[in-house]
Formats: sequence, structure tokens, C-alpha cells
Amino acid sequence: MSLPAVRFFHRGRVVAVEGASPTRSVLNWLREDARCTGSKEGCNEGDCGACTVVVAELAEHADAVGTTSARATVVGGLSLRTVNSCIQFLPTLHGKALLTVEDLQAIAQGMAVADPGVGTLHPVQQALVDCHGSQCGFCTPGFAMSLAACYERHCEAGSQPTRAELADELSGNLCRCTGYRPILDAGERMFTLPPKRLDTAPIVAALRSLQGQQPGDATAEPAAGFHTPRTLAALAALVESRPQARLLAGSTDIGLWVNKQFRALGEIVYLGDVDELKRIEWQGDTLRIGAGAPLEDAWRALVGVAPALAEVWRRFASLPVRNAGTMGGNVANGSPIGDSAPVLLALDAALLLRRGAQQRRLPLADFYVDYMKNRLAPGEFIEAIELPRPAASTQVRAYKLSKRFDCDISAVCAGLALTLDGETVVQARFAFGGMAAIVKRAAAAEAAVVGQPWTEATVQAAMAALATDYAPLTDMRASAGYRLRASQNLLMRLWLETRPVAPLPTSQTNVWAAA
Repeated sequence: MSLPAVRFFHRGRVVAVEGASPTRSVLNWLREDARCTGSKEGCNEGDCGACTVVVAELAEHADAVGTTSARATVVGGLSLRTVNSCIQFLPTLHGKALLTVEDLQAIAQGMAVADPGVGTLHPVQQALVDCHGSQCGFCTPGFAMSLAACYERHCEAGSQPTRAELADELSGNLCRCTGYRPILDAGERMFTLPPKRLDTAPIVAALRSLQGQQPGDATAEPAAGFHTPRTLAALAALVESRPQARLLAGSTDIGLWVNKQFRALGEIVYLGDVDELKRIEWQGDTLRIGAGAPLEDAWRALVGVAPALAEVWRRFASLPVRNAGTMGGNVANGSPIGDSAPVLLALDAALLLRRGAQQRRLPLADFYVDYMKNRLAPGEFIEAIELPRPAASTQVRAYKLSKRFDCDISAVCAGLALTLDGETVVQARFAFGGMAAIVKRAAAAEAAVVGQPWTEATVQAAMAALATDYAPLTDMRASAGYRLRASQNLLMRLWLETRPVAPLPTSQTNVWAAA
């Protein structure tokens, strides 16, 4: 059974888009077909946030995360996530709801249809007006939608974000003229205004009606050549029978192939409707992260294992990108500057791979072969990422070096794990991204410390050995010399923070923590 149209909730009703191209962006549909021009096209690659929208799903489908809580805003049976509409393909909205800046005033007036005319503003809108949070206004709709999602989450929790937390919420929104101070002022002020909350009941009812139209264990095709399996078994069978098909998860990378490289993707298999792939749970002493779990949820789980990973979590792209992208996709992509792989290698991750009904486990350290090449067989895909619980004596750190703090690609990213027995190193896993054609462990640097006392002399030996592990390149982000020297210095920073005698607190090794 297949559906004849992409069906989703928008502006108070279910819309049906016939004949949708598999790679038509949500933003282009909004602006050109729906004539909702509030959302803007800035970068067209998910960096600037001018196109930010909120996608809502029934909570039981969006948040299949086992024992790990999700970051998505869950309110009234809905899960709300901000995403960049410029890189999301329209068929991925099938069975969901799309909320845009045009909906805010309707929410303020308690209306289901987003065409209220002149009247009461939403607290987000009113706060932006009161605090002069807009000059040219081009970026403002994206800021408003990020703030609206933040508003719903904190109102639901009965909390209020700090100014620093607001800055993290807006990490995916770029303003070129207003400046962030008045926008952050607006983020604080919106909680002081009379509350206006999203009425979720009509959206939930509409999505449940759409759910009733969808096949249970089959593959729906809301667009030609766009398959949306709904169970893991259906996905496995589909991928095995169509090994040439393109697997699509969050579209945070593939969306750029279309927008920037104008590539034809061919047949697409969308993973976003397979709830089993979104699960994050402990199985004994193993943390299992489904390959389809959003990056935001996956990083939250990793920080639960190693709290020192919190900064890299915040700095991994932006919240809208982490809401859409998946850790499985980031690993499968295999970019040498991907920030997940160094951390996962330091945590001794393994991949659960699947082809049809067959499964196999492969250490992540053995997964990458060469630049953008891996050991996936035809018809095989990543089902989950598995990590052992670190020993109590294991110290884990991750450091990211980039030109911007927020939403930037790494020049170097390091994932470092060190296990001590007293003052002796019994195990070390040092992994670096940005240093070679693939993310890989620094075998020589590890060998230089294992079995040795954890002293400054030992770390100096590891720093020297690191030069034999990598031959970094020079590109627009950093020179080869900078990459090598900076990576060596990160090993020294690890020692300063973990040395047996008088380890330095983060406030003395990190300017942001000190601030």
C-alpha cells in the first residue's frame, strides 16, 4: 500500500501535497507553494537559522528513547523540535505537523488556524518588539521560532532558562545586524509576559487521523522513489533488496548535496519513521544508541556516561541540526572532521550492523577504511552504536578547536580516555579528528603512556609520538603545523586536568568555564 500524497498538518488543517519531488525542501514549499514567506533562505545549508521551523510529532513516535530522557519539547502529547527547513525534504513531513512563524500570533489568540489578522502578539513576538530585538528583520522569524520552542519547553517544565542557556538555544541562529544582547533580553522578557501556550489538541487529533491512514508494517511512498519503512524489519528487507538506494536520516549532510552540489539522489529510503532505530537504552553495562536517535538525545546520553563531554555536546553544530541529524548518520558519513567519531572511539564504541535478518558487531576502530570509505557491505546499514560503561578509574575528555565557539566545523577534535591504577596508566584511547583522511586512534601516543607513570615526562613522550601517528593537511581551517602542535597541546591539557597530584579544574584550562 502506498499513499498518494505527502500529508501533514499545517496552518490548522491537514494538507495533501500531490506529486512532491523527493528532494523538494520544506522551505521552498513554504515560500513558493504555501506562500508563507516568513521563513527566510539565508545560507541554504542549515547554518544561519533564518529558515528555522518547528516540526511536531506524536510523542510516542518521536521519543522512543528507552530510559534516556529526550531534549525535545513534549507538551500535550506532542514532541516539538526546531529544524532547518532549507535542508529538510518535504516528504519527511508525512504524518507530522509543521509550525512556522505565521502560527505564533494564532497561538497567542488560542486559534487553530494561523490566519488571525491583527491582534494579540505571542509573548516571543511581544518581547522582541519590547526589547528592540530586530533591525533588518531577515533573521528574526528564525530567532522567534527557536525562542518559541524554548518558551514551550520551559513553560511546560515550570522553569526559566539562564542567559547562558538561552545563548545555547540560539546557537543555530545568526544575526548580522541587531546583535545578540537585545535578543537575549527578549528571551528573558518573554517569560514575564502573560502566558500564551500552544493548543496541541487539534494537532494531536489530526496526526492521529493521519496515523490511521498509514500502513502498519509496510513501506509507504509519499513521493515517488521515496520509501518510508516503519519497522526495523521492513527497513532491513528494503535496504537488502535495494542496496543502491540512498539512506536518509536527518538530511543535515545530504540536504547540502542537493542545495549546494545539485546532486541527484536517486531512490531514497527514509529512516525517520522507524521507532526502533530511535531507542537509547542500557542493556546491562552496555549503552545502546539506536542509529536513528537524534544527535541531541544521543549526546545527552553520552554526557550521562561522561559529564566532561558536555561542552562538545553544546558545540556540536546547533540545536536545530542536532534535533534533525542522527549519531548513526554522523558515523556512517565518515567525515574526518565529524565530531562524534573521536569521542566514540575514546569510549571504545562498537557498531551493530545489519543486513536483512543478519547482524554483526564491528569495533568502530575497524570501521573506516579510507577517506569517506567504510566496511559496510552492500545492503547493510548501522542499526546501533554500543558503548561499554567506563570503569570508575577512567577519565574521559573531549576537546574541540574551531574558529567559532558555536556552530562551526572543527579544525581538530580530540576524544581522550585514560584509565589509571594508582599513578600508572593501564589503558589509553586517544582519537583525533581533522588530523588524517579518517578519524583514527593515535596508536603510538597510546603506547607511549600505557604501563608508564602518569607524569609530565610521560605526556611529553606521548606528544612526541603523536607526530608519527598523523600527517595532517593544511586547509582553510588550519595549517598542518597548527593541527599537530594543537593536538600535542591537548594531550598536555589532558594531563593537567587528570594528573594524580593537584589536577587543574576546568576553570583553569578553559576560558569559557573561567568566564
